[in-house]
Amino acid sequence: MHMLRDDDTLFTALIARDPSYEGFAYVGVKTTGIFCRLTCPARKPKRTNVVFFACRDTAQEAGFRPCLRCKPLDIKPPASEALRVLQQRIKAEPDRRWSAGDLKSLGYDPSTVRRAFQREYGVTFAQYARSQRLGLAVGTLQQGGSVMDAQLDAGYESGSGFREAISRLIGDAPTRMTAHQILTAQWLDTTIGAMLAVVDDAGVHLLEFAERKALPNEIKRLRERVGPIRFGQHPMIDRLAGDIEQYFSGQLTAFTVPVVQKGTAFEASVWNALQQIPVGQTRSYGALAHTMERSTAVRAVARANGANQVAIIVPCHRVIGADGSMTGYGGKIWRKQWLLNHEQRMATAQP
Repeated sequence: MHMLRDDDTLFTALIARDPSYEGFAYVGVKTTGIFCRLTCPARKPKRTNVVFFACRDTAQEAGFRPCLRCKPLDIKPPASEALRVLQQRIKAEPDRRWSAGDLKSLGYDPSTVRRAFQREYGVTFAQYARSQRLGLAVGTLQQGGSVMDAQLDAGYESGSGFREAISRLIGDAPTRMTAHQILTAQWLDTTIGAMLAVVDDAGVHLLEFAERKALPNEIKRLRERVGPIRFGQHPMIDRLAGDIEQYFSGQLTAFTVPVVQKGTAFEASVWNALQQIPVGQTRSYGALAHTMERSTAVRAVARANGANQVAIIVPCHRVIGADGSMTGYGGKIWRKQWLLNHEQRMATAQP
């Protein structure tokens, strides 16, 4: 666990803008009297001009003021202005077809916006906006509207082009959509990166970090096991977002949102065992297998752990190597370390 490393290590992390220390280390700049996150985009100070703190309170007690750029007092790092504003505009106008000219009229450089969305969500701004627009069109079909109405809602003049785009999004032709259960997807922003959530009325089917390499295959498997997926709004998304925000702010250790991911009976038993690991604690694969009375099935337990598609709520990050080392984690090892540190701090704070 890296609650607070030596100053040389932290200075290296500062120069690299390492996000793995988010919430666990802050830097005070003696020449300005300001303290920042290690990921602050501001120009980096000299090594002799900085001092490091384990928390925001100690930085303030030492007389440092919070940085106005990285806003260390906020729970989440501030998103770029372009991301924040454009997400709000897309949510307010989900049927709008955005162009480079529209972005320029708002004062944004299209290439900068493209990179910002790719960095945060793994898709361009145009693809992000299109997914929301197509999700709205799918909603029209779900409510009994015609394919032509949905096509026009999405801004497509060509029926074949609309069908092709819809098929790429949810894997089915629009005329057949109403015969299937349709899952709803949405991006959720967290302290340590964007997550893709997929839900229905019953609960959460998928919650993964955007950078997870297996995410495309997980989406494909979910379509095959449950049904097509569309981007949009859903009460379960709102409920999940509330739980996630409270978790990252340190106010929630037990999730209330139901999990309904599909798997084999053995996988389900492993996922259930994972949810029994208390916050602030870890288990090895062997210990988890022993708890399940399947001591000879350590490798199978490890595979089922890796097959989990609902990160954090089904806490596969709480499984570590028998020697205490950080084992593989699809959301990246630094996030696993961050989550364990965060949960250890929450557990320590509990009465």
